[in-house]
Amino acid sequence: MEIATAEQPSRAWSFGFRALYWLLGVLDPLLRMIWLQSGLGNVIEVTIEGRSTGKPRRTLLGLLSAGGNWYLGHPNGAAQWTRNLDAAGGRLLVGWPGQAPVSFRADPLPPGAERDAAILATDQHPFPGDLIYRLGRRHVLVVGRYYRLELASRE
Repeated sequence: MEIATAEQPSRAWSFGFRALYWLLGVLDPLLRMIWLQSGLGNVIEVTIEGRSTGKPRRTLLGLLSAGGNWYLGHPNGAAQWTRNLDAAGGRLLVGWPGQAPVSFRADPLPPGAERDAAILATDQHPFPGDLIYRLGRRHVLVVGRYYRLELASRE
């Protein structure tokens, strides 16, 4: 099911998502501590090689599930972690609290039904994320950057 979208991104939502992710960056140490102790809904830790430094960069993200697949995404288009992921050829590690990370490959989703399903799955985020994504869905459908995860082959 493909969803019709507005043709232009929303300047208000673009600013709002930048502000939200700035706040999440400030709260990262606290959120990471809670995540390590008891988890936070669908939140996982991804480790991606930095595109400039080559050093591992860790980010907490919401893992989405739709149609039997796993997805990651950013509602406001390219972000630092998506740029790093693209530069790393889609290679990343996914970690859950208390478990060893697992290698995955992330394939970018073009506009279409699968991308729309991944965006609709943002309702899986813990409150208030689910509400924020729902309210900003038209903007996310226009500019969001989403990836399907595939377990990396053991070579």
